[in-house]
Amino acid sequence: MHLYQAVVLALLQGLTEQFPVSSLAHAVIVPHLLQWAINQRAVGFLPFVVAMHIGTATAAMAYFWRDWWSMACSVLGRGEAGMVARSRRMLTQIVIATVPAVIIALLFEKIIRGFFASPVLAAAFLVINGFVLFGGERRRRRGGHRTLDDLTWKDSLLIGLAQSTALVPGMSRSGATMVAGLLGGLRHEDAARFSFLIAAPIILGAGVHELPKLAHHGMGGMADMAAVAGLVAGVTAFASLWVLMRYFRGNDIKALDPFAWYCWAAGALSLAFLLI
Repeated sequence: MHLYQAVVLALLQGLTEQFPVSSLAHAVIVPHLLQWAINQRAVGFLPFVVAMHIGTATAAMAYFWRDWWSMACSVLGRGEAGMVARSRRMLTQIVIATVPAVIIALLFEKIIRGFFASPVLAAAFLVINGFVLFGGERRRRRGGHRTLDDLTWKDSLLIGLAQSTALVPGMSRSGATMVAGLLGGLRHEDAARFSFLIAAPIILGAGVHELPKLAHHGMGGMADMAAVAGLVAGVTAFASLWVLMRYFRGNDIKALDPFAWYCWAAGALSLAFLLI
């Protein structure tokens, strides 16, 4: 992989990770569309992708720093009693939502790795992701919007199960979790906020699991590119998140529809190019 290729993939990661259009699908499909000679089955490719995800997760943590600061203070018992209880409850919900993806990733790691070498599969699931977004808007709970304070452990578990679908390239993590939140009665802004909060633990955990492989297998050059890509993805992701949260703040009716249309178009065109 050349440095310019790593930067292009990082820019795509930063743009598509926050939007519900599956950054993994773009990381798998784009190199094939551009006919780049990148071995996506190589030991270092998944750690490289994880490094980009760490960049975007760090951007999300920076954007929602007040939430993380409140939760950190609650663990130490600092602050007003009501705020401490509220922050501790939010932290508990995040932990519950993280568990399903961790278990599934560990159980099916080898199968999941195989998905990265199948751009056709990623394109097909990108189309399916469009239907999930489109259908989620029409099946969302109507009337009496709930807030994050109203989430139960069952709600968090269901959102966590939805997050697990993103282990397949083409299925958007943010899209699936936001749809699960909408089905539970959340507004788009709150569903997005919780989606990005629960991303940090699973992505940082994947980084601890995958990044050491770059050093263990003597891939110093790939490690340098992964660091650059993570930085580029992080900066791009912060800007993308700023735009997205303002979009959801001003749009709560069928706000996911434009992303569904994009997934259908991008997935269908990619399938046509790859199969014909």
